[in-house]
Amino acid sequence: MAFYPDENLCIIIDGSNLYSTLKALELEIDYGKLLELFQGKGRLQRAYYYTAIVEDDDFSPIKPLVDWLDYNGYHVITKPAKQYKDRDGRSRIKGNMDMEMAVDMIELAPHIDHFLLFTGDGDFSRVVEYVQKQGCRVSVISSMMTKPAMLGDDLRRQADAFIELGELDKLIGRPNRGDA
Repeated sequence: MAFYPDENLCIIIDGSNLYSTLKALELEIDYGKLLELFQGKGRLQRAYYYTAIVEDDDFSPIKPLVDWLDYNGYHVITKPAKQYKDRDGRSRIKGNMDMEMAVDMIELAPHIDHFLLFTGDGDFSRVVEYVQKQGCRVSVISSMMTKPAMLGDDLRRQADAFIELGELDKLIGRPNRGDA
């Protein structure tokens, strides 16, 4: 994907989707390196990270990450996750951030030239189409290397470019804890 130094960039991260993709790829990323990578590609206007948080938990593994991101250049958008019982009586957590992400992309479109959308969720194909009509380019960062692929076919077709997350490992990956 071509980047231009004078274009306004915006990173949009679907936290739960990225987490699932990284887990499937057995990767960890350095969010500081991720910011640096795209700051070098154009004028990075903002980096958003969207996630739902279970508020009842005494400790949630997402909270330290959210705090770090918030203090280190990311605009973090959270909402309380909802706990419910499925029809088999198992406890489940629901915390979809799709609507918040879509609304923010629509509002930001007049000020952004290029969105870097970290999700594979095919539901975003319609909002991608909308911001493209507003003159924005959209690069989707997800993975086709996982089994099954973490990227919806309709989103990949709609995007201007697809960037394989697994191939960014050398640029934004964290060393495995056992490798240090």
